Amino acid sequence: MEDERIVGRNIRPDEDFQELSLRPKLLNEYIGQEKTKEKLTIFIKAAMDRGESLDHVLLYGPPGLGKTTLAGIIANELNVNLKITSGPAIERQGDLASILTNLDKNDVLFIDEIHRLNRQVEEILYPAMEDYSLDLIVGKGPSARSIRIEIEKFTLIGATTRAGLLTKPLRDRFGVVLNLDLYDEDSLTKIVMRSAKILGVSIDKKAAKEIAKRSRGTPRIANRILKRVRDYQEFHNELEISPKVAKKGLELLEIDQLGLDKTDRKIISCVVEQFAGGPVGLDTISVACGEEKTTLEDVYEPYLIQIGFLSRTSRGRIATKRAYDYLGLEYNIGNNNINFFEEE
Repeated sequence: MEDERIVGRNIRPDEDFQELSLRPKLLNEYIGQEKTKEKLTIFIKAAMDRGESLDHVLLYGPPGLGKTTLAGIIANELNVNLKITSGPAIERQGDLASILTNLDKNDVLFIDEIHRLNRQVEEILYPAMEDYSLDLIVGKGPSARSIRIEIEKFTLIGATTRAGLLTKPLRDRFGVVLNLDLYDEDSLTKIVMRSAKILGVSIDKKAAKEIAKRSRGTPRIANRILKRVRDYQEFHNELEISPKVAKKGLELLEIDQLGLDKTDRKIISCVVEQFAGGPVGLDTISVACGEEKTTLEDVYEPYLIQIGFLSRTSRGRIATKRAYDYLGLEYNIGNNNINFFEEE
């Protein structure tokens, strides 16, 4: 399961408080995403100089890149309150109306997983975003009537990992749209060093780089690995996380230099060795690897495609030359003439 994986990008229930302590509070403390920071600095200053609320902001990108953190930073930089909720949590129009009517002037409302908003709820969000008013239906049947409630000007920050699932009317109402990219190794190394300092852990820069290298470009994973390596360091009574301690800890976690865990390696080996590199259908891989099809498709496959180990084609999944090189096997493109595809 994704929640059990060290290299899983989704936040675990037990990590909420721990993550909060590691999150930067201001833009100058935020590491990486330089273009995004530059844009936000300009937009925030301009809004404050005019005494207006910041335009609505849409943040999109893979989990664990700092969308919630950025929402908190924006509220701090604007010196206003932050209200946090999520798309699935707002079940009825009244739930959203209650949240919006309790916002103070220029406050920030952060809706995580905004692509999962109920469509009826979404419809009352449109006038709230554009005209700062709510159009509500009171009563039922012939006696039903529409009332308009004025609300304070506010900034909506929506976060999504699947921007393509947002409806066009909702997407068009965001004045600032920012895509968060995966982090480079240098930025992740700085994040690991910063987190270690907050956690009171002594760490060598080379060890921090070793952790960063295996973090899939994701700060959340880097921080999670750091905490587990810290456990290893403390158990063995080491004075600091040295490169040697980091490597030993990472070996214990079974995370290799590309950030692949044992299940990732099992999937690659399955496609290459059992099915001659493919094409092979997802149902077949699921049975052979003992993993659910949806888990394979949503959790494991994206990263393997991202690093160029798997290719998704109309005939099925195909292992690339890079996957063969990783396994130390000779690549034979002729293998891909065999078709194990049957279900998609």
